[in-house]
Amino acid sequence: MGPRAIDNSFAAEAPGATPAVGSALAGESFASLLLPHFDAAYSFARFLSRDAAAAEDIVQEAFLRALRGFANYRGGDAKSWLLAIVRNCVSNWARGRRATPETALEDPQLLVDEEQDTPERTVTRQSEIDGIRQLIENLPEPFREALVLRELEELSYRQIAQVTGVPVGTVMSRLARARGMLTQQLERQP
Repeated sequence: MGPRAIDNSFAAEAPGATPAVGSALAGESFASLLLPHFDAAYSFARFLSRDAAAAEDIVQEAFLRALRGFANYRGGDAKSWLLAIVRNCVSNWARGRRATPETALEDPQLLVDEEQDTPERTVTRQSEIDGIRQLIENLPEPFREALVLRELEELSYRQIAQVTGVPVGTVMSRLARARGMLTQQLERQP
């Protein structure tokens, strides 16, 4: 079952769900506020955990936590709120296991631009994508986290600060350092 085919009737039957969940924010539903950010949550969890299977579990746990806490949601940016929950779930997951980096992509075809007209261009493009992904995955976690949120999830500095729980100045510093590290690594490559 894909992320868009989720049955929304689960909210009323979820443990800890109350009628207040359905009425949070003057009638806005959990599904309408948070499900549009499912892919962003998975992508963020995937980059932080470096493990596709773990990312699925992390996102599932994050959505359960969000559902349980939805009655207390006070508004604001739903995407930032959800990604902060995902970040906390990744931290809990990492504490429970020794992280071993995964370098192989599970489905490299997802990153291939189908409009490329020759197999050589496709192989070259895939190689570049794999190289950039590897460089990002090799960054220390605080820098990788900030870079993924800014460049891939397109969050503002303020939103990144909310997700990570650090001041905006720290976000700016981490982004500058992450970009600098990537530039240095790219310059070292032949």
